[in-house]
Amino acid sequence: MNTSFDFEKPIADLQQQIEKVKQVAEKTKVDMSATLAELEEKLDASKKHIYTNLTGWQQVQISRHPERPYTLQYIDMICEDFIELHGDRTVKDDKAIVGGFASINGETVMVIGHQKGTNTKMRQYRNFGMANPEGYRKALRLMRLAEKFNKPVITFIDTPGAFPGLEAEERGQGEAIARNLLEMSVLKVPILCFVVGEGASGGALGIGIGDRVYMLEHTWYSVISPESCSSILWRSWDYKEKAAEVLKLTSEDMYKNGLVDGIIPEPLGGAHLDPQQMADTIKSKILEDLAVLNTKDAELRITERIDKFCAMGVVVE
Repeated sequence: MNTSFDFEKPIADLQQQIEKVKQVAEKTKVDMSATLAELEEKLDASKKHIYTNLTGWQQVQISRHPERPYTLQYIDMICEDFIELHGDRTVKDDKAIVGGFASINGETVMVIGHQKGTNTKMRQYRNFGMANPEGYRKALRLMRLAEKFNKPVITFIDTPGAFPGLEAEERGQGEAIARNLLEMSVLKVPILCFVVGEGASGGALGIGIGDRVYMLEHTWYSVISPESCSSILWRSWDYKEKAAEVLKLTSEDMYKNGLVDGIIPEPLGGAHLDPQQMADTIKSKILEDLAVLNTKDAELRITERIDKFCAMGVVVE
C-alpha cells in the first residue's frame, strides 16, 4: 500500500517494520513468525482505528486519491458491452461526462458519469471532471434515449463542480443543470445514483436526482468544497479542515440528515486499494435495487422520487 496522507503515517511505519523483519528473517534464516504475527495484528488494529475515525477533511482527501477508480473503470468492471455515445446535438461532445448503453448481467442500462482522467494529460482532456453545459445536455439526451427504450439509468457522480468559466455561463450552465433536475425528477425509468468520489455543488446534482442515491463510504457531497467555503468565509484556504467539519459533507452526515438513501462500504482504507471489490459491491446493489424498482409502476416511482426530494430540509419546530 502506498500511503499518501499524513494521517496514514502510523500505517506506513508498521508496514516498513514488517518489511524489515521479513528481510532479516530471509537473510538470517531465523524464525520471526511470532514477531511478524504481532506486527500484522498491530497493523490491522491501526488501520481499523484510523479509517473508522476519519475527520471530514480526511474523508475529502481519500475521495480525491489519484488512484481511486473513476466512472470508465467502474463501467469496465461492472458492465459488459459498453457502447459510448457522444455529443449533445447542439454544441459539442463534453469529455468530462461519459455515457452510453451497457448491460449488467444481461440487463441493458444507460450508464452516465463524470470522468476526471488518470494522468495530467487525461485530466486536462477531461477538464478535471468539470462539465460544461453541453455535458449536462449530453447526459439529458442519453436519459431521454433510455426512457424511449425503457431502460434504467445509472449515474456515477465524481466532480469538483460544474465548470465555472465565462464561456460555460454564456452557454447556460445554470439552465442546463436546472433542466436536468426537472427532467430527472419525472423520468419514467428507474434511476440509481452513486457518489463515487467528490460530489460538489450543482455539478454533482446535475446527474444526481434518482429513486436511490448512494454515497460510497469515503466520499463527500456538499453545496461547496471545503477550500472554497474557507476562502469565502475566512478569505483564506487555511481553514479548510474547519470548513469540512461544519459543512457536514461526509457520507455519515448526509445519511443522518436524510439526504441520501444509503452508504456503500469501501474496502478498508478506500476504494483505490481494491477497485474490483468496490465494483462488485456496487454491482450487487444495482441488481438488488433494479429488481425492486422494475416491478413498480412508473407513475408510482415518479411520485415517490418527487416526495423524497420534497421532504428534504423540512424542519418542524
